[in-house]
Amino acid sequence: MSGADPKGVDIVTFGCRLNAYESEVIRARAAEDGLSDAIVFNTCAVTNEAVRQARQAIRKARRERPGAKVIVTGCAAQIDPAAFAAMDEVDLVLGNAEKSAAGAYAERPAASPSEGKVRVNDIMSVRETAGHLIDGLKDRARAYVEVQNGCDHRCTFCIIPYGRGNSRSAPAGEVVEQVRRLAAEGYCEVVLTGVDVTSWGADLPGEPTLGQLVGRILKLVPDLPRLRLSSIDAAEIDRDLLRLFAEEERLAPYLHLSLQAGDDMILKRMKRRHSRADALRLVEEVRAVRPDTAFGADLIAGFPTETEAMFANTLRLVEEAGLSFLHVFPFSPRPGTPAARMPQLPRSVVKARAAALRQAGEAALDRHLARQVGRTLDALVERPGLARAPDFTEIAFEGEAQVGQITPLSIVGHAEGKARAVTPALLAAE
Repeated sequence: MSGADPKGVDIVTFGCRLNAYESEVIRARAAEDGLSDAIVFNTCAVTNEAVRQARQAIRKARRERPGAKVIVTGCAAQIDPAAFAAMDEVDLVLGNAEKSAAGAYAERPAASPSEGKVRVNDIMSVRETAGHLIDGLKDRARAYVEVQNGCDHRCTFCIIPYGRGNSRSAPAGEVVEQVRRLAAEGYCEVVLTGVDVTSWGADLPGEPTLGQLVGRILKLVPDLPRLRLSSIDAAEIDRDLLRLFAEEERLAPYLHLSLQAGDDMILKRMKRRHSRADALRLVEEVRAVRPDTAFGADLIAGFPTETEAMFANTLRLVEEAGLSFLHVFPFSPRPGTPAARMPQLPRSVVKARAAALRQAGEAALDRHLARQVGRTLDALVERPGLARAPDFTEIAFEGEAQVGQITPLSIVGHAEGKARAVTPALLAAE
């Protein structure tokens, strides 16, 4: 729980970076509306566990601050508002569109019996990404700009489109202007984020591509040292984006791919739009033009109907694609999704496969880190003693360096999932 003022407003965030981004919008909106002595829960619906944790946190908060107003919003609240409204601890449930609307947190007359304590509208009716959503989430080191929200795809394991709605893009001009302001404020790195970032532009006039947006940002904001992309769909990298990886050093050489599996039959049953060969081809094309690019991936272990041979294909993909950073998710059936109705694997099998994937991920990361030893990397200092290289390598370093600035670090070794480095001044002193 952020903050500790018993009469203030705490924002409790679950889930993705986009939720963290929107929690800052909620914080600003709540202040404008004069909200006080309240706790706002911005929930996630990716897994049943995320929903369970939110409900547990709500009950705990009520015990710790019995007089505070409890407001629940986010994807879980959007998808199942009645479940949260039925909790005695909850005073108000807001949908994903409502949570950042003007006046959402202002005092209003007692709700009508028909409204109760739920203000959740049809998310599928939302057609625009509102301007407040591109004001930028800022931490001490970097800033995030939401360029897109929602998703038009219907993967069989995913409930998120029903919490976020269909894909909608922020206009290019507004994105560029926000990045320009952030660069002027001194941010050395900006991350473009969204639910399905590579679908950016499909709903805008002329259907511009993500590559065109990235090119426009880099051209019109020459003072920005580094631009980074969040997770992208392996089915959707466009030619302009590929060209920029070849030509623009300011575009960070890292792609986190939403792969989910490495077996074609499982990908088909997931209703993914790429094949195993597509994923390998994408990695090969990017590395051909930018050899220093590192890749991460989301992978699901134990999807329904997955055989040992199918899982072996996913496990083998880690090494074949040269992945360095894995996010491994043991499959969890999400009510309301087609995958929840498919034949499920025993939980022991799911857990064992997730453990095997994580072990493969640790080995892949070790190989990646070993390749960095002896190099000097221009890394963004995230906090004292910790930085992030352009290719997303986490670096623990010795020496003095300013948070939020890009500084050269000499890699001297690696341990515990991080590269080990020293600053040039410290290296010279030795």
